[in-house]
Parts: sequence; structure tokens; C-alpha cells
Amino acid sequence: MYSPAEPPQLVSPDQSERLLAAVARQAAGVRQGIFGPGSVSWKINRESAVFLGAGHAALLQLAHPWVAAALQQHSNLMSRPIARFHNTFRIVYTMIFGSLPQALAAARHLYALHTTIRGELPESAAGWPRGAHYEANEIAALRWVFATLVESAELAYACALGTMPDAEREQYYVDCKTLAALFGLPESALPENWEAFAAYNRRMHASAELGVTATARAMAHNLLSGAGSWIPIPRWYRALTAEWMPERFRAEFALNDSAADRRAANRAGRRIPDVYRGLPESVRYVGPWHQAQARLAGRRVGLLARLSNRFWIGETLLPFEEQGTRKPGDSGNP
Repeated sequence: MYSPAEPPQLVSPDQSERLLAAVARQAAGVRQGIFGPGSVSWKINRESAVFLGAGHAALLQLAHPWVAAALQQHSNLMSRPIARFHNTFRIVYTMIFGSLPQALAAARHLYALHTTIRGELPESAAGWPRGAHYEANEIAALRWVFATLVESAELAYACALGTMPDAEREQYYVDCKTLAALFGLPESALPENWEAFAAYNRRMHASAELGVTATARAMAHNLLSGAGSWIPIPRWYRALTAEWMPERFRAEFALNDSAADRRAANRAGRRIPDVYRGLPESVRYVGPWHQAQARLAGRRVGLLARLSNRFWIGETLLPFEEQGTRKPGDSGNP
């Protein structure tokens, strides 16, 4: 993260377009999208178990004062947390499982959205003084948000299906660096390999660049209690999220860490693999993956895939269809 005394490193429109052009040149194909069905990225991200890490990612993001301030000032997280969840997964899944035109359109949409997210910190926090300027398209801030998504997906996958073999995890990270370009992050701004990525996370967890504000703490507790949502958050999920957090942030977020919570997390960790492996593919694999399979087979997206999409992204189809007639938030009706 840049020092408050230094100018931010913003992703320019030209830089963003150059990154997208480079990704397009290396893409699996127009219909296959950025990665394609044989990629590690599709294998990992099709798993609904990735959602197990959503709370972990959300709290780590809130631990950055920039992110907490931006969410407070520019989002509906407090009043409509499910909408926030849908917005995030809609863009990310379109980048991963959409056709090449869809993925590139999602990246451009995200960049344009980020240009509107800027402001000043309302209070001093961690190493940041009150009034410090933030912008969502700043490279170091983007890197932190992106890192939380990658780390949390790997944790969740390991919980449900076991630790990835080293070679597969390295390939997953290679795919993640390609995905990062769609966020506006050049490869030069990213850790070189998984070992360096893990070291970056450890440095960030211990750094003064992160620190939990009172606002971030309230947001985190709202999220973990399911406030503003019709979906109740089970105790085992809250407990598992707390267990996965670095000790520093368990304390700063004032997360429950009782013996009963630790037992709930341990039970969940033991039971999840057996339960998860027994799920049918229609439930185990997310709707965007099923939609991609239908696209590649030249068939209509089925009802179960549309219902799954509705759960994961809030719409029945991924946005930015090839004809370019539907944007995020449109009905997506069959």
C-alpha cells in the first residue's frame, strides 16, 4: 500500500485496456472464455464450497480502512448484504465462466464502477490519518481485495475437498494472476508464485496498513448475524469464519471464540467433506458453471442452472450476453 504522503498508483484507462488486450490474446477461445473447461480455475471455482470462505474474505477486506470507508459511503452492504454478495459474485463468475466478450465486458464494467468510488477516511485508522484519500482503482488496494478472494477460495476448497496438490495450486495461482488483470492488476504488481503470495498475506495481516475500525466491526457483526437478510447465518459458519481469521483480527473484530464455538467449528470441519462430496452436481457446482457447459454444448440453459444462478448472482443468466443487450441488474428472464 502506498504511504499517505505519496500519490496513489491508479490504474489508468489505457493501462486497463492494455491488460484486457493481453488477456484476450491468451484466452482459451471466444466461446470458452478466458480459461476454458479444462482449466484449474474452472475446476476450483465451480465448487459451491467456495462460499465457505466468503465470510473470511469479507472480514479481511473490512480490515482495510479504505475498504470499510468505501463500503460505508458507496455501497448498500448494511441494508442489503445479499445484494452486495450478488454483485460481487455476478462480476467474478462472469469473468471466470462467461464467454470472452462477457468476461471483457464485466472487467470494463468493474473498472468504470471503481472510478466512481473515492473519498476520504472519516476517522484515523491503523496507519492512516483521518481525511486520507482513497480510490478503488488504486493498485495496492485492488491487490489486497483480490488477495482476500484468492486466499479464501483456497481455504474453503481445502476444507471441503482437501488441500490442493502443490502443482495444481501453483497452476491455480497462475490462473488467478490472469484473473487479476481483469481487475486492473498488472502481473508486476502481484507476488510471483503461491509461496510469495502466502508471504504477502502474512505481511499484510501483521501490518499497520490494516486495522479494524468501529464501523468495520459493526459491518462484520451485521454480516455474520444475517442482519438485513432473509438467510439465517448458522452458528457453525460463524464459528468456522472466526477460526480461519488471523488471531489479530479475531480480537479486533471481537469475534466469538468460546469453547462452544470452537467445538462447532471443529464439527463443521469434520462433517463438511463427507456431506459435500455426496451432493449432486446440480447443487455442488454453481449455476454459472452449468451455464458455461450449456453454452459450449450449444444448448439452452436449464431450469436448475437458472435457479442456481438466481441464488449465486441474483439473476437467472450471467450478464453481458454476446449481443450486449443486458447489463447487470436487468431481469435476465428466460
